Amino acid sequence: MNAFPAGDALVRRDLSHLWHPCTQMHDHQTVPMVPIARGEGAWLIGTDGRRYLDGISSWWTNLFGHAHPRLAGALAEQARTLEHVIFAGFTHEPAVALAEELVRVTPPGLERVFYADNGSAAIEVALKMSFHYWLNQGHGEKTRFIALTGSYHGETLGALSVSDVALYRKTYAPLLLTPILAPSPDAYEAQPGEDPAAVARRRLDDLRALLERHAHEVCAVIVEPLVQCAGGMRMYHPDYLTGLRALCDAFGVHFIADEIAVGFGRTGSLFACEQAGVSPDFMCLSKGLTGGFLPLSAVLTTPRVYEAFYAEYSAGKAFLHSHSYTGNPLACRVALETLRIFRDEPVLERNRGLASHLAARLAPLRDHPHVADVRQTGMIAALELVADKAGRQPFPAAERRGLRVYLHGLENGALLRPLGDVIYFMPPYVITPQEIDHLVDTAVAGIAQAVSR
Repeated sequence: MNAFPAGDALVRRDLSHLWHPCTQMHDHQTVPMVPIARGEGAWLIGTDGRRYLDGISSWWTNLFGHAHPRLAGALAEQARTLEHVIFAGFTHEPAVALAEELVRVTPPGLERVFYADNGSAAIEVALKMSFHYWLNQGHGEKTRFIALTGSYHGETLGALSVSDVALYRKTYAPLLLTPILAPSPDAYEAQPGEDPAAVARRRLDDLRALLERHAHEVCAVIVEPLVQCAGGMRMYHPDYLTGLRALCDAFGVHFIADEIAVGFGRTGSLFACEQAGVSPDFMCLSKGLTGGFLPLSAVLTTPRVYEAFYAEYSAGKAFLHSHSYTGNPLACRVALETLRIFRDEPVLERNRGLASHLAARLAPLRDHPHVADVRQTGMIAALELVADKAGRQPFPAAERRGLRVYLHGLENGALLRPLGDVIYFMPPYVITPQEIDHLVDTAVAGIAQAVSR
């Protein structure tokens, strides 16, 4: 595929003015910019008519396919009624109805909803709200956060402060808070003879030791439940969440669950925390919340947290964080329709069948000489490419083996966008078994090319 398709005016216009996210723009001298005209189910259709199976749900946002008629219809209907109104001192039906439904479907005890614009903003809200809760309770000494090694929570300065992916964090380190890092319960890091549950127990002991030393200065522990996504699709046992909840209670710190990527059915349950039977103090939601249609996030918390801010204005306890588009009616209405699709259709049941098919197709790769790990949690699966399987020696990062898989995918009608040399699959829920076959076949061929030289 040429970097600049002949006669593609849209690409030329783009490269004249735009600066794309998570991209070294110089790459587009050799890496193609792909102009998309429309979406249809699990597929993206280019301006030249080429079709690409969206194996990553367009950055993990799309649940029910592109241009879904129910979601598009809800958006159009709302746009004819109310597009936006200030959310300070005003309210509207879509925001109220969505909050009611979120409280109904999330783990017990999460009864208050604060809206923001995107995932990173939701993390900012939760961090500030946790700190401010302790301040209002007379514990201003609590100013730090515990995060997991390998974690990623977003690109704004607060969210980046509790992230541990050097690619994103290193440049801005002088501007960031310093988190206390707890070793990840990542099952890939198991010692000989350990199963994922044993790794979780060992890492809970590490977390306990940290809390024994630091709980007096810690506001909260923040984790991505079950899957550390941008950190390489690292997966761990639900027992870690069960133990985390108990430790947070014992040491008097909050538990923040970042379900931005893993929520809304990605892990096999509606929310990942359900698999551990726990309720966090804060749950951050975004991405799939609107089915991939519009930016929106929500932070859910408990009555106890809410009541710590509820006072006469003169007390100075109000939470004054705000966004211009907080509670946007268009986004709230589409999000409500997304939740109604879960209510009306057997989404999770269908996903179990699709996840089983994906697992069966990926199983033979366990014997591949350059695949160190095949892992899966629900509708998220990943392959770990390595130079040496026995020693789990990675390829040199500069070789960009994963990029080769991406380029092979584009040539063969599949959007696969690896995280370094981790090839992952996170497709929309409308994908068919035959389309899963296409994704896996394309990835297998791409891997063969990527490791051959």
